[in-house]
Parts: sequence; structure tokens; C-alpha cells
Amino acid sequence: MSLDPELLAILVCPVTRTPLRYDEAAGELVSEAAGLAFQVRDGVPVMLVEEARRLTT
Repeated sequence: MSLDPELLAILVCPVTRTPLRYDEAAGELVSEAAGLAFQVRDGVPVMLVEEARRLTT
């Protein structure tokens, strides 16, 4: 499932306010600056920090 490019252009990380990268394979919006990945469920980004996955290095 792809994400609407217009939506991606306006979304920012709720922690750092930096742009997000969409990982289509994982179905997540990734914030490199915060080290978090936000799940996209049925085309709707879940931008809750409590539900975000921490990125491993």
C-alpha cells in the first residue's frame, strides 16, 4: 500500500518536527532524527509516540 504523496509532504515527526520517510515495505513512516517508526494502518498514519517502534542501530 502506498501513501498519498501530498500527505507525506505535510507530515512531520511529532517529537522532532522533522520530515518523515515512508518505508513502503514495512508500512511505516520513519523519523531518522528521533529514531522512531510510526505504523501506517489502512492508509492512516498512527502518529502516537507511545505506539511508535524504536529503530535499532
